[in-house]
Amino acid sequence: MTVCDLCPESALLKAQAPVLRIGSGSGSDCAYSPSEPGGLGNSRSWFTYAELAEATNGFSVQNLLGEGGFGSVYKGYLADGREVAVKQLKIGGGQGEREFRAEVETISRIHHRHLVSLVGYCISEDQRLLVYDYVSNNSLYFHLHGKDRPVMDWTTRVKIAAGAARGIAYLHEDCHPRIMHRDIKSANILLDNNFEARVSDFGLAKLAIDTNTHVTTRVMGTFGYMAPEYASSGKLTEKSDVFSFGVVLLELITGRKSVDTSQPLGDESLVEWLIFKPAESKLGLNMSYQKDLKRVPYEETTTTSRGARPLLSQALDAEEFEGLADPRLVKNYDDKEMFLMIEVAAACVRHSAVKRPRMGQVVRAFDSMATADLTNGMRVGESEIFNSAQQSAEIRLFQRMAFGSQNYSTDFFSQSSVNE
Repeated sequence: MTVCDLCPESALLKAQAPVLRIGSGSGSDCAYSPSEPGGLGNSRSWFTYAELAEATNGFSVQNLLGEGGFGSVYKGYLADGREVAVKQLKIGGGQGEREFRAEVETISRIHHRHLVSLVGYCISEDQRLLVYDYVSNNSLYFHLHGKDRPVMDWTTRVKIAAGAARGIAYLHEDCHPRIMHRDIKSANILLDNNFEARVSDFGLAKLAIDTNTHVTTRVMGTFGYMAPEYASSGKLTEKSDVFSFGVVLLELITGRKSVDTSQPLGDESLVEWLIFKPAESKLGLNMSYQKDLKRVPYEETTTTSRGARPLLSQALDAEEFEGLADPRLVKNYDDKEMFLMIEVAAACVRHSAVKRPRMGQVVRAFDSMATADLTNGMRVGESEIFNSAQQSAEIRLFQRMAFGSQNYSTDFFSQSSVNE
């Protein structure tokens, strides 16, 4: 899905039925609303095509927000005045009406402060439409890469990364069946007026019911964000989403697009630029580090033949970030936060899926920054339960994962990740 949903502000629509609060490694301010037959929760969930046509001014060009592989997105106003985003899906040879209703029913019960809520749907002959909350402040992509946009400060970037991580972790670890997004990117991270992240388009992701993996014949996603195993084979796990999230972190760190055709040949891909590009010309660092080839964030790199360390690995080795950080920040960032953000990103974009962290671990890494911006309005200890020893062990694991150490055991991933 490549639609950039440019959506405006609305509070989360809360179902009128009692909601069951469930624990979450991604934050506890989420709700799973039991649904009654024919409805999403106890609220009105289905709409006629005529109602949505009226809401969007006849799906007019003036209401068009974006177009992409799944269809078109329109701004709309319901009869009660609520602002919504209406996705008019392209119809292929996919789900029938019963399957579509079942999937929508499941997705609509998911409510989390860092996810865009699905509030309804429409099935009318050959039409399939989804109705979402409308989020006010455009997308992360718009604010990072839009022309003539103000520079996003570092504190805001960290807050957005932490919020998006919580939303994705909730999909992976607290939904039953679990949900994999399959198209995580900066354009699908919407922002409200307080620059709180709301992950969108998970409503279009395929539910992952199999306990191990799901293989799809149609690879969905966006070039520059797709994990190598997913892009090549269609094999999907939560770790595919983790890779994509790592690319988003690299965007926040560097200010660069995931793919930038204006860059020199070979440097267009952000991940490849950071993983394979020798550091000497960019960072001007002490190249004595090149003797230590154990700490490489991407185990298949070929830096030994180049005689130079990759940008990402070199920056972490020397704790020198000037050549990596977005130059528009003019060094206005906290060095410890920058170091941890780069470590987490490096771990997330590991070529080997099993060596990537879980999103719950990513959330705890952001918690370890212990900044007010990462509390998201929650008291300390409210978001999840973990002890300092466990947290310290996970931070050390991130360091080993980021640098490609062969000395850690992947058995860690079978241990407690989030409230297990």
